[in-house]
Amino acid sequence: MVSRGLALVYGVVAYVLFLVVFVYAMGFVANVGVPRGIDGPLEGPFAAALGIDLLLLTLFAVQHSVMARRGFKAMWTRIVPEAVERSTYVLAASACLALLFWQWRPLGGVVWEVESPWLRGALHVASALGWLTVLAATWLIDHFELFGLAQVWRHFRGTPAHAPAFATPGLYRRVRHPLYLGFIVAFWAAPTMSATHLLFAAVTTAYILVAIQLEERDLIVAHPEYAAYRRQVPMLVPGVGRREESASGIVNAAAPQK
Repeated sequence: MVSRGLALVYGVVAYVLFLVVFVYAMGFVANVGVPRGIDGPLEGPFAAALGIDLLLLTLFAVQHSVMARRGFKAMWTRIVPEAVERSTYVLAASACLALLFWQWRPLGGVVWEVESPWLRGALHVASALGWLTVLAATWLIDHFELFGLAQVWRHFRGTPAHAPAFATPGLYRRVRHPLYLGFIVAFWAAPTMSATHLLFAAVTTAYILVAIQLEERDLIVAHPEYAAYRRQVPMLVPGVGRREESASGIVNAAAPQK
């Protein structure tokens, strides 16, 4: 019971830290309410700042993808208890993001700036809707499973894990990856697009496109039904891509790989 209790506390702490980092991320991208936002004047050599930013983005991308792969999980759970594997992943991702926010180097310069107050307001709304889409997507699948709380709670109670279900909740009937779509909209809907913000949006979008391919490869192996779902439902943009018939489902168990 002591070890189960410690695992539960560990999972809850990892989740709370994720919430803090997630809220900070919204302020970081919007340059609102945080001590260090994404934008600012260039300080020091441009090449050094660019190199640091790319290194920070690469660190997060590698951690986020490698630790989500089936092969890594099989190896990793020989070291850490399976019940806290997901919480450890969440904690590592939060640490990488916190490091990025702390060490981020603005590049200065403005790529574009929208002058119309109405259009600026519309872009702010679009960015907010992007973040809401991210949150909605986590709840449509299994929010607590995605962030490790369900696993540590089952471990605490001594309840075995349930088999993953195949379903099409809400937005997942329109696109296969509404969570990633929300991030892309949140990052690109910027009334003032600085060079730094453009770098952040471009690199994260490129990473998302690569991560989707890795993730879906694992999903097809774990759940053969996903291959048909992939053919029937667009990846990111509703209505774009082949859709032969109504999709039969999405794998709830896939959520932790995002």
